[in-house]
Amino acid sequence: MAEHHFHLKAHWPGLRNDVGEIETGGLRTKVSIPPEMDGPGIGTNPDEMLLGAAATCYIITLAAMMERSRLEKDDLTIESVGVVDVTKGVITYRKIIHRPVIVLKADADEKDHALARKLAQKAEASCMISRAIKGNVEVELQETVLRSKM
Repeated sequence: MAEHHFHLKAHWPGLRNDVGEIETGGLRTKVSIPPEMDGPGIGTNPDEMLLGAAATCYIITLAAMMERSRLEKDDLTIESVGVVDVTKGVITYRKIIHRPVIVLKADADEKDHALARKLAQKAEASCMISRAIKGNVEVELQETVLRSKM
């Protein structure tokens, strides 16, 4: 078994509503509590980072699966939503909704569309982040498969 280690440094100089910094690999940003949770909303926050990790892991996994399946595309985009529940002061990350849009080549047929939908579902189950949060955060998939007009 090969292990990979990812490293992150964080600095939090103040109290709850102050601003900190994180640095990891190619990412360096300010962090704070979002305004929806009575924070200053400067930089990013843990909720956005979890959503970003889930969405980028999913889209990269889907692109890799499409490549291995030789399913050509013109474009691949995603919009994702994180649903956080705040009940009686308890904050729970409840759900992530991924809405990928797969644009296949103009000559794509129904078989290609079916394969794209199958891979969209399989990528969600195969993504490392989806597997890490499974049982704690629901992940919903609302995929769209289109054919390029060119």
